Amino acid sequence: MNCLESLLGSLRRCCETFPDPRRGSNATYKIADIGMAAFSVFFMQSPSFMAHQRRLQDGHGRSNCTSLFGLKKIPGDNHIRAMLDPAAPALLHPVFADVLTQLDCSGGLQAFRRLGDHALIALDGTEYFCSSKIACPQCSTRRRSNGRVECYHSMLSATLVAPDHNHVVPLEPEFIVPQDGSDKQDCESRAARRWLAAHGPQYARLKPVYLGDDLFANQPMCEAVSAVGGHYLFTCKPASHPLIQEYITGVELPSHNSFGHGKQNLAALLVTLNLLAFAFHTVCDHGEALWRLARSKASSRAQFFSNMVAITSYLIFSSWDELMQTLAFARPPPQPP
Repeated sequence: MNCLESLLGSLRRCCETFPDPRRGSNATYKIADIGMAAFSVFFMQSPSFMAHQRRLQDGHGRSNCTSLFGLKKIPGDNHIRAMLDPAAPALLHPVFADVLTQLDCSGGLQAFRRLGDHALIALDGTEYFCSSKIACPQCSTRRRSNGRVECYHSMLSATLVAPDHNHVVPLEPEFIVPQDGSDKQDCESRAARRWLAAHGPQYARLKPVYLGDDLFANQPMCEAVSAVGGHYLFTCKPASHPLIQEYITGVELPSHNSFGHGKQNLAALLVTLNLLAFAFHTVCDHGEALWRLARSKASSRAQFFSNMVAITSYLIFSSWDELMQTLAFARPPPQPP
C-alpha cells in the first residue's frame, strides 16, 4: 500500500503546519494527530470510527488509529473541532498535487484523458451547510420569501472527470465567502475565476477542458479560462443571461451536513479533508492491487467500507497491507488483542 502510505505522509506533513491555538509545549495531543484523527473519519466513511478505536485503546493500550493513521493518542471530538477551527483549508492544497502525482505514477491519470489527450475538469457549486440559527464571519446569507434569513456555506468544486469512467478526482476547492474590501456578496462565478487564477497554471499540463453550467457562460469566465491555457465547454441558456444575477441569487444547490461549523475555518477544513479522503480512495482504486483485490470481495463500495469499519472495531492491524490482505481473504485475521 505504498501509494496510500505516501499520501498519508503528505497529509500529515501539511497537518503539522496547522496553527496551534494552545499555549506552551506540554500539549497532550500533537496538532498533526488532531488533523489525522479528523481525516480518519472521512477516509473510513464512518462517523463512529474513532469511538471504536478509543474502546480498543482503553481496553488494550493500542488501536488502529496508531497503526494505520499514525496517531499517538486519540483526541475527543470536541477537542478536534476546537483545535482545527483556526486552520485554513489552503494549508492542505499540496496534498491534492500529490494525489495527481500518485495517480500519474500508477497510470491512472491516463484513464481520464479524452478528446485527444485532454483532461476534463468539471466546475460546479455546492452548498454544504445551512442554518437560520448558527452563523460565523465566513457565512453567506440569503433571505427567503417568508422573510427568514439563512446563513450558509458553499464552495466551488473542481473535479477531474471522464465519460464512461466510474471514478472522479476532487481537486482543490475554492470557498465562496465574504471577500475583504468588497461590499458585494461572493458568488460561484467569482470563486471560479479565483480558482482558475490560483490553480489553472499548474493544471495547464493536463491540456484541460473546463466544463460548467450556464453560470459560467460569460465573457469574464471564458477569458479567465483562456488566460491559463485552458479550453471550455459551458452550457449556454440565452434566456437567462439578461437576469444572470437574479439567477445566481435564487439557485438552489444541494445541501450537506457538516461535521462541525466552528467560528473560523472548521466547516471548510472538514469539507477539504472529506474531498481528500475521496481522492485517496480513487488513487487506491487505481494504484493499489491489494485494495482492488479487497474491493472485489465486497458486493459494493458501501459494503467494502462497512466490512473495513466492522473488522477494525474489534481487531488491531499492524499495517494497511495486513488489513487489505485480511479483507481480501488472502491471510487469516490477526489474533484478538
